[in-house]
Amino acid sequence: MGVIRWILGKIILVVEALTKPKSPQLSAEQMQALDQLSDKFTLYQFAACPFCVKVRQASRKLGLPLATKDAKRDLAARQALEQGGGRIKVPCLRIEDDSGEASWMYESDDIIAYLNQQTSVIMESN
Repeated sequence: MGVIRWILGKIILVVEALTKPKSPQLSAEQMQALDQLSDKFTLYQFAACPFCVKVRQASRKLGLPLATKDAKRDLAARQALEQGGGRIKVPCLRIEDDSGEASWMYESDDIIAYLNQQTSVIMESN
């Protein structure tokens, strides 16, 4: 079973690399605004998780660079995910507000909808 998962994981990563969306054409001000917005986010993920790939692809399509932490291979990231989010489940987006408080969002569709909503104002000024 481990060999099958390893093979499927490699296939998922190859497909992700081959289907990487292009970032939108943005002005310098928009790129700066997206960079500032992305400083509030950290994506806890497994590299070959298809739902994590879905979130990474969506963030690329938005032009929103996301910091990622591999909760499978990085023990500190795994512990932070469990302590902060309450469970080891990926993808999980850590969202830090202006006061430094963190909230945790699970489910790829919810994360993508949230990122779309957060970036919509920046994109509309394009």
